[in-house]
Amino acid sequence: MIVDSHCHLDFPDFAGETNALIARAAAADVGLMVTIGTRVRDFAKVLAIAEAHPEVYCTVGTHPHEAEKEAHVGVDELVTLASHPKVIGIGEAGLDYYYDSSPRDVQSAVFRRHIDAARRTGLPLCIHSRDADDDMASILEEETAKGAFPILLHCFSSGRELMERAVALGAFVSFSGILTFKRSDDLRDIAKDVPADRLLVETDAPYLAPLPWRGKRNEPAYVAHTAKVLAEVKGVTPAEMAETTTANFARLFAKVPREVFAS
Repeated sequence: MIVDSHCHLDFPDFAGETNALIARAAAADVGLMVTIGTRVRDFAKVLAIAEAHPEVYCTVGTHPHEAEKEAHVGVDELVTLASHPKVIGIGEAGLDYYYDSSPRDVQSAVFRRHIDAARRTGLPLCIHSRDADDDMASILEEETAKGAFPILLHCFSSGRELMERAVALGAFVSFSGILTFKRSDDLRDIAKDVPADRLLVETDAPYLAPLPWRGKRNEPAYVAHTAKVLAEVKGVTPAEMAETTTANFARLFAKVPREVFAS
């Protein structure tokens, strides 16, 4: 079984297609997926999808693009929402200096609030980081010094230094379809050096479809192709990579019932 550790099934791109998406994923041996929260105000929609489908779990959080609009969301609210059995992570949250949709100081404050929620719940923090490597690494180091929390760098496309500093803190690193792009040689070099026990794969669907679907709508079934490319990078078989990334997912997202992985 392969796990799509990060997708957005609540987005309008997938309206009315959830059952078909899950069926196509199952045909590609993708047996589990996590639909990710990006706005706490829309959390009910995310949770409803997870509740309706045994193959789907979810997270709760505020994307950095939405940080200014959700600066009022407190740690207690995140912790309370995360108590639902289907909520297995916090986020996605983090820093995005490429678009700067929210002021950077607000992004930082909201991100640290999510870190606190991850620390209090013990749930992994799904981190969005774009063009913010230095600040991201510094915040993670500062906050880890206050108390450990599970870390997942989602859709990794940053530099080697952030990977190394985060992995030193115990972070997991997830790769998306970007890994398959022709000009992603540097990213593949970084992926080669990520410890095998810290690797995950994802789609970030509906975005970032891997080759040969680049430019088209992405969906959970396509994570199998990213896992295949990651296997090539690491010099293992696709079956071995599927086993490795699923085992890593099970360790990181420990709230998912163990019997899910035994079936």
